[in-house]
Amino acid sequence: MTNSDPSHKEPQIIRTIGELRAAVSTYRKSDLTGKIGFVPTMGYLHEGHASLIRRSAAENGLTVLSIFVNPIQFGPNEDLDKYPRDEARDLKVAAASGASIIFLPTVAEMYPTKRVTTVSVNEVSDFLCGASRPGHFDGVATVVAKLFNIVQPDRAYFGMKDAQQVAVITRMVQDLNMPVEVVPCPIVREADGLALSSRNVYLDTKSRSEATILSKALAKSESWISEGTTAADLISRISSAIKGQSAIADIDYVDVLAYPGLTHLEQGKPLASIDADVLIAVAVRFGQTRLIDNKLLNPAKAGAIPCSAK
Repeated sequence: MTNSDPSHKEPQIIRTIGELRAAVSTYRKSDLTGKIGFVPTMGYLHEGHASLIRRSAAENGLTVLSIFVNPIQFGPNEDLDKYPRDEARDLKVAAASGASIIFLPTVAEMYPTKRVTTVSVNEVSDFLCGASRPGHFDGVATVVAKLFNIVQPDRAYFGMKDAQQVAVITRMVQDLNMPVEVVPCPIVREADGLALSSRNVYLDTKSRSEATILSKALAKSESWISEGTTAADLISRISSAIKGQSAIADIDYVDVLAYPGLTHLEQGKPLASIDADVLIAVAVRFGQTRLIDNKLLNPAKAGAIPCSAK
């Protein structure tokens, strides 16, 4: 059974944990060798999500897509209530991309009683979004652990736009011996370089135009590294480039860290001499909209590392 062809039968829509477990069990019994791929999302699907679904459908016999806006990963002043939702549109994108099952649980289904268990992944969540959004990755790790237990996939697909999320989930899987292969997939961008995000819908015309400075500044990082810049120098250059080309950009962070451990690099050492994976990450607000982007490099090899090789 393969769903890599978008013309396959319509996906099964499931809203309860019990029904999903039964469907997965039925598949396991009917195909002892077929793999199960899983794509967890918060919906408002775009081409980035679609690329994950297509890859899973090409590599597995069954692809489960979850759509759940997880309340416990949002802070008290964040955009939970206004987070974009469009179930009808999501179902069309999922079906066209090759999903076999679409899991659409309610908050009550996922958290039926007072929650007293939290999954925390320390160290890799200390910086970047983990510092500016306290508790965010506890919420992410907890819900993904729940979903892994429900779906029991062989492979799970995540976009590298949120590279820290990939690092957190990968470390959780390693530390807890979860039998899941975490598959990082490339950032998908608009033609002008803006990384696709469900939150892009919030951007007004001016913000949308100026948001492209993020990918442009990151793109310059390789040439700056070749000039002998250090991590501190690179952070300064990227920050200056963003501020210099956008009067409305409010920088949350610009940072350069070892990946996937997300630790700071040796101070004063030229990045070009580092033969290891380095993540250059930014988070910037344009009005009320917070966008993230990143670039993953091995500076000594002077080239980006394909996320599929991670």
